[in-house]
Amino acid sequence: MSTVPAETGPEDANNQSFWMPGNYHRTVKRTEDAFQACNDIQACFQERARVERQYAQQLSEWSTKWKPLVDTSPLYGSLLQAWQCFLSSADRLSSLHSSICRSLVSEDGDRIRTWQKETFHKKIFGGFKESQDFETGFSRAQKPWAKRLKKLEKTRAAFHKACRKEHMAREREAHAQGNPDIAIEKQRRIQEETELAHQETEKVRARYEKVFEEVSRYAPRYMEEMESIFDQSQEEERKRISFLKQAFLSIHRHLDVTNNESVKAVYNELHDTLMSISEQEDLRLWKNTHGPGMPTDWPQFQEWTADKKHKRGKKEVEQKVAVMERSVMIGGVRVRALYDYVGQETDELSFKAGEDFLKIEDEDDQGWCRGMMDGGKEGLYPANYVDVV
Repeated sequence: MSTVPAETGPEDANNQSFWMPGNYHRTVKRTEDAFQACNDIQACFQERARVERQYAQQLSEWSTKWKPLVDTSPLYGSLLQAWQCFLSSADRLSSLHSSICRSLVSEDGDRIRTWQKETFHKKIFGGFKESQDFETGFSRAQKPWAKRLKKLEKTRAAFHKACRKEHMAREREAHAQGNPDIAIEKQRRIQEETELAHQETEKVRARYEKVFEEVSRYAPRYMEEMESIFDQSQEEERKRISFLKQAFLSIHRHLDVTNNESVKAVYNELHDTLMSISEQEDLRLWKNTHGPGMPTDWPQFQEWTADKKHKRGKKEVEQKVAVMERSVMIGGVRVRALYDYVGQETDELSFKAGEDFLKIEDEDDQGWCRGMMDGGKEGLYPANYVDVV
């Protein structure tokens, strides 16, 4: 979970090798890096949740703003229903994105936060118990190795120094040989210095080889101990990676609206509504509502008749009302509106397509029926606007 280092040369790679003293700190630091990554993941998707909430709010505001304008638009019939379906779809999508927001915060966010609390145990003076355990394990395993490496480096430096000294002595000896300007006595001293330098080199070499052999014998044990601690840290890292993979998959499941059945249902219904736009039905609706298909009171010749005054008693009136109420209850027929209709007069009913109510009087000569809504309101309506349920 830590960042991968950039490519380096062989020498730098050796210095940065895990086996070199102190270089295990990058592995130990993974615990702190993972804790910080959890904080960053939570902040990232909390912000995404705000985006979802704002989008849901904007969809709702857009639908609310346009609904009264669409309802009173010049469109009618299936075309108006299609336009209205866009708004109702937006309301349903608004609810969906609100639920996505809630899932990201209360489900995914809480899940990561709970796991983080259970996985990382903070110490009083800073850091994490897991980091300290790995730090202690690596340090104990590496301490003897670091001491041997230091000793090896010291003997190596001494050996190389002796080699350089011997090399310089041999160069002086070679220069002195056959040179008439250098006295015989001085040449003899130079030869003695070369021999002493050689003996010192062999002595230091033997010491260097001994230390090197000790280091080589200890290397397998060092590697075993370091790998044991490293494997433990790898197992902890594996658990972190596995958990965060599942957390990301959960977030993806909530964000992936392409496989959401609710979204599919919204757009399938919208598509079906758009495909149900019918030129013939809309034109027929207009014809029956505002054209030649409208019912009207054509002029008829009426004979004059004298009014017959007849005073009915209170009991007779009450009996007639009771009979009318009984006829409504017994003879009524349930009908369903085929189209929207807005009453033009006070004695006419208004209804929406698909609405059911009761027909209480048959069609008259002018194409009108009397009906009663579920709320008890009575009035006239065009007979060809409904069908028996």
